[in-house]
Amino acid sequence: MRAVQITSLAGPEAVSVGEVDAPSGTGKVLIQVKAAGVSFPEVLQSRGQYQTKPALPFVPGAELAGVVVEAPAESVFSPGDRVAALSAVGAFAEQAAVDPRYVFPLPDPVSFETGAAVILNYGTAYFALLRRGRLQAGESVLVHGAAGGIGTAAIQVAKAFGAGRVTAVVSTAAKGEVATAAGADDYVQADGFRDRLAGATFDVVVDPVGGDRFTDSLRLLAEDGRLLVIGFTAGAIPEVRVNRLLLSNTSVVGVGWGPSVLARPDRLRRQWDALAPHLATGALEPVISSVRPMERIVEALLEIDERRATGKVIVTP
Repeated sequence: MRAVQITSLAGPEAVSVGEVDAPSGTGKVLIQVKAAGVSFPEVLQSRGQYQTKPALPFVPGAELAGVVVEAPAESVFSPGDRVAALSAVGAFAEQAAVDPRYVFPLPDPVSFETGAAVILNYGTAYFALLRRGRLQAGESVLVHGAAGGIGTAAIQVAKAFGAGRVTAVVSTAAKGEVATAAGADDYVQADGFRDRLAGATFDVVVDPVGGDRFTDSLRLLAEDGRLLVIGFTAGAIPEVRVNRLLLSNTSVVGVGWGPSVLARPDRLRRQWDALAPHLATGALEPVISSVRPMERIVEALLEIDERRATGKVIVTP
């Protein structure tokens, strides 16, 4: 079968498409892949910079949507079922074999491209806001990197689960339009964002960016506010002067979605069950930055690496 392969650690430009052996479906759900989501970890994997380092060569890709080809008799799936799945690796291929615990029914109204855009970004946003951030109805939320995949997901999850005002922080006015189209009530540009907010405070700050924004985000927290640390796309890992937390009764909360759900598949299932009804109604509608055939995987990876993506990047076999 045709698949994307990482054969060296020379970066996105060195990733290629070729013929590989089809996966075995023994004990797993064998899925005909219709769409796969591309994320920042695949960019890091192409350079050997991600925390998990599969032996070369390997087929990357962690999330997919497609149609079941075969499934173990004891699973709940049958050939022909529409599903989304978390595969860790192997999604950028014509077929993927996935542990049944990480396969989920895809509601009929939801496209395969949408299904491939949900698990990582919306699972992370749900885990961040509802479990780690303890979001309450009516609370205000500030979202950094709000035009990206995590950012647009956080906006929609916050709104779907009862947040009040949701404000986006973006690098350009064009990305502000993406964020408001995703459901944000308003946006400010990242340069001098604290001053632009004119004294506003927030109950929850979603931060997948890190870097220089961190301290100003702390200063924007309301009493009992929570700053959710999701990642560091800005590169720099900030440090906390903990006296700020003491003086304002605020919290900095780590959000490690992957370690949490991979060790507890039942938790991922509960997250999917909470998200799926909102997907079916359209309340959660992933922003798709681009859809490309698998042969253009280098372009897809560079779109993310060069921070041009607004929403989710998708590849199709």
